[in-house]
Amino acid sequence: MKYENLLLSIKDRVALITINRPAALNALNPQTLEELDLAFNALADNNQVHAVVLTGAGEKAFVAGGDISVMQPLGPLEAARVARQAQQLFARIESFPKTVIAAINGYALGGGCELAMACDIRIAADSARLGQPEINLGIIPGWGGTQRLPRLVGRGKAKQMMLTGEMVSAAEALQIGLVEQVVSADRLLKAATEMADMIADKPQVAVQLIRKAVDNGLDMPLDKAIDYEADIFGLCFATEDQKEGMAAFLEKRGACWKHR
Repeated sequence: MKYENLLLSIKDRVALITINRPAALNALNPQTLEELDLAFNALADNNQVHAVVLTGAGEKAFVAGGDISVMQPLGPLEAARVARQAQQLFARIESFPKTVIAAINGYALGGGCELAMACDIRIAADSARLGQPEINLGIIPGWGGTQRLPRLVGRGKAKQMMLTGEMVSAAEALQIGLVEQVVSADRLLKAATEMADMIADKPQVAVQLIRKAVDNGLDMPLDKAIDYEADIFGLCFATEDQKEGMAAFLEKRGACWKHR
């Protein structure tokens, strides 16, 4: 389908979604949230796509936040409704059946940082800046930031970032665990696509089960999470890929994955 605020392309089992509002620093308005929802729903049903790279148009911003011109006049009930719309979308991205990699090409602030945190892996350009500056607008992060940020960087650092509203550089984001890799801006999409290609080549049932074990297990006590891991480990032995992978290993040949 045709999108007004997104660009979508697919190549070699990897989909590239570009949020395309560069004049607004790719700020997220309701229409862009709806289009992201539609795009991810379409890709979920596309068996040819094994991984997704998400980025922003232009050189300045991944996503500079929610669109303040839209949010400023909202009342309490409307603001809560918009927050839940974004939260539901980001939860869908977090539990998406294919791996999602954020290629952070510039500012990832407010809702942009929250969107990046919903992805599986974050790769940032060395010029990127990340943060939750909502305090400077008299509000709090409302699209998942108060919950995902401390899970990634720890309670104290998350509170510091949210209470001061200060941005962190890509280098500091790497140091505190907010991103997994930093590359030069001219290599960003290449690095993200290469990683997506690598993951797309893996047996996709196992990929999905790893993501499920990590994401669900982190919300459990350790003893319950380890037991949950054993159940998922057992499920792998009901797949064709487990049979093929272990046979290929023993026969000293490359595996031919069926993704089932």
